[in-house]
Amino acid sequence: MKTKLILSVIFILTLVKENYCQTYPTFGTEIPVTISGLTFDAMEPSISADGNYIFFNSLNDGITTSLYYATKVNDSTFTYTGVLTGANQTITPRLDAVASSDSANKFFWTSLRNFPTQFDNCFHGTFNGTDIVNIGRLHGTFYIYSAGWLMMDAEINYSGNLLYYTNGYFGPTYAGCGGIPCQAKLGVAQKQNDSTFNKLSNSDGIMQNINDTNFVVYAPNISKNGLELYYTRILKSNVSLGTQICVSVRTNLADTFSLPAIFHSFSTLTPEATTLTSDQLKIYYHKKSGGLYKLFLRYRTLTTGINETENIDGVTIYPNPFITQTTLQTNNLLHNATLTVNNCLGQTVKQIKNISGQMVSLSRDNLPSGLYYLRLTQGNKVIAVDKLVITD
Repeated sequence: MKTKLILSVIFILTLVKENYCQTYPTFGTEIPVTISGLTFDAMEPSISADGNYIFFNSLNDGITTSLYYATKVNDSTFTYTGVLTGANQTITPRLDAVASSDSANKFFWTSLRNFPTQFDNCFHGTFNGTDIVNIGRLHGTFYIYSAGWLMMDAEINYSGNLLYYTNGYFGPTYAGCGGIPCQAKLGVAQKQNDSTFNKLSNSDGIMQNINDTNFVVYAPNISKNGLELYYTRILKSNVSLGTQICVSVRTNLADTFSLPAIFHSFSTLTPEATTLTSDQLKIYYHKKSGGLYKLFLRYRTLTTGINETENIDGVTIYPNPFITQTTLQTNNLLHNATLTVNNCLGQTVKQIKNISGQMVSLSRDNLPSGLYYLRLTQGNKVIAVDKLVITD
């Protein structure tokens, strides 16, 4: 009987993992980032693998757009260092933007120098701590060699072997879509050598849930483990909504990325261009504030990997899985604690406040079957984080 029960629970958890939902990261409230000494716009941030530098470009107007960097003081404070010598053109109009770098300080960015005479508009080099050196043009089959198409932006992964990129179509004369792409889609290319990346044969399949033709999709940002892909999108049918940041996930590197969850809702303040730190605990992006584009930070609040469970002070949940009601028992007395239940999209679906004692009952109410994430807090202290399964 005991063996059958264990097998039943395993079967239920397998169904939840495969059918009920994907699991998504969640983040806390946004925190303004200060770049001391900077007086102009900061857009398209990219944090270095060691976390000591943040790269960004000035206003993305294509007139005097250049790359800059700042050094870290703490998570939300950087000191403006200056222009990234070696990466930028000096002739106006110019656009050097959307930096990224890998764990070996190989540096990648987009430039419109000699475009469209030269379609290969992604560049690479090495960041030596002050400058970009050993510069070259990046080649490969990830470009679309046709009038109106532009490789908008790209990000190298932590290991330096995969390039996540955006192909955008702006109309046959690059001026037919009102300043935004008529269409834009993500892809992934694999390194052949230092100057060549070729599109993966299964790139379109990997991105099939992301490249929704109802949206302009761009600005990819891949996590160090390759399981979380952040990106920005615009709804074609209602551009006035502004931009939206999404995240799609997968459970292993061979999987297709999931349907998106919302990281930042639509806003006319133009939230765009995330960059996740190597430890995957902090994420930066830009949006408009006080007339300038500025950077913002959020801390990860709940890691929802399928195998991750943390009980700090010890919490027992029984039964789990449950149908109508379950009970949480703690080892220590609670005082004014809060129990929060999130669904797989990171949305709060139930919350119980002012919990005291060592036991609290949680009823299902109208929640559908599936996998949920429970968080028990007391003041600023996290008591427990755990998975919760509801069955029929």
